[in-house]
Amino acid sequence: QVQLVESGGGLVQDGGSLRLSCAASGRTFSRYAMGWFRQAPGKERQFLAHIIWSSGSTGYADSVKGRFSISSDHAKNTVYLQMNSLKPEDTAVYYCAAGAVGRSYDYWGQGTQVTVSS
Repeated sequence: QVQLVESGGGLVQDGGSLRLSCAASGRTFSRYAMGWFRQAPGKERQFLAHIIWSSGSTGYADSVKGRFSISSDHAKNTVYLQMNSLKPEDTAVYYCAAGAVGRSYDYWGQGTQVTVSS
């Protein structure tokens, strides 16, 4: 059974940084992409970044390019999202997801709350 467990969320001031972690278990992810998404109250879920597990290739939404960075640690089966220069509008629940490369994301974590105060 695939499990994705996010951690690292919390309260941070405007301009601060946080690093989110997503611990993955339950299968081999070598042919998977791992993604980070967020959803603010009353808004649709928004894609932020992805990383291809096997190659390390990454992609970002324009809204976070240059501020957020995704990375992975294969030994720990963990994906990270480093978030810098955080703004109040980054406040949301952040989710980790996994899916076969080129297909939809099939597995989702429970989410972790990030709140940026002004």
